[in-house]
Amino acid sequence: MSAPYAISKKPMGLPTRGKTAANRLRRVDNFILLYEPSLLTRTTDSFRDAFFVDLGYGFDARTTLESAARFRRINPTLPILGVEIDKERVEAALPHADEITHFRVGGFNLPLRAGESVRLVRAFNVLRQYEEKDFAPAYETLARHVLPGGLMIEGTSNPYGSLWVANLVRKTLESDSSSWKMEALVFSTNFRMGFDIADFQAVLPKNHIHHVVKGEAIYDFFEAWKSSVAETSSTKTFGLRQWFAASVENLAAKGYKIDLHKKWLMKGWLIWYGQEQVAGGERP
Repeated sequence: MSAPYAISKKPMGLPTRGKTAANRLRRVDNFILLYEPSLLTRTTDSFRDAFFVDLGYGFDARTTLESAARFRRINPTLPILGVEIDKERVEAALPHADEITHFRVGGFNLPLRAGESVRLVRAFNVLRQYEEKDFAPAYETLARHVLPGGLMIEGTSNPYGSLWVANLVRKTLESDSSSWKMEALVFSTNFRMGFDIADFQAVLPKNHIHHVVKGEAIYDFFEAWKSSVAETSSTKTFGLRQWFAASVENLAAKGYKIDLHKKWLMKGWLIWYGQEQVAGGERP
């Protein structure tokens, strides 16, 4: 295996706190497996050897290795790259490396070698520690490494992964090498904390967390969802999943573009499309 520090670029970014729990990002991975499994299995053209990148995996490599186990159920040869800005964390992970599982020192300017490319980036609990002004530059830097049509899922979860919100962004097919399109904002709960939409506000991605104020799209969204929750409260007698699904269907009836397939709603996922701006989003 080639040396992990052969890449000369200075990593862009700051070390994360690094603490994580086993299976914290399982629901994130399961979402991807249901949302677009073909992205993980695609082997045509430049996607053949393209990486799934786990950016900022933390003190140990568990999230990267857990994802490897999940994703390789559908693509046993999927190349995976765990990236950390802390050299000691990378050194600790190297015993787990093999021909298709790599760990390298790096930041938003991913540590790729000549000819390497990326199909999917997962960046969770990374940008939360930055200033909002750093959000767009980080996204632009990451986009340079992702193949057209590739994805990034970037967001924040609570400590055990039972609740999270993430931006789902698509690398555009345009010539601009740093161009993303906001595809959706995804809300996820496994209902272990009950069902209170106010809990989602604490785990909003960096481009939304400071915008839950009057006049902003994300504020209007939460206000509309709160009304929908109240209007469908009678369904909670059938269970939290049913109440969640009913509230989301009610919200969609108010004009929000939401995927209403039961495979999402009954598993605690709300996918809100139409987030086309980098910060703040737009009204339905």
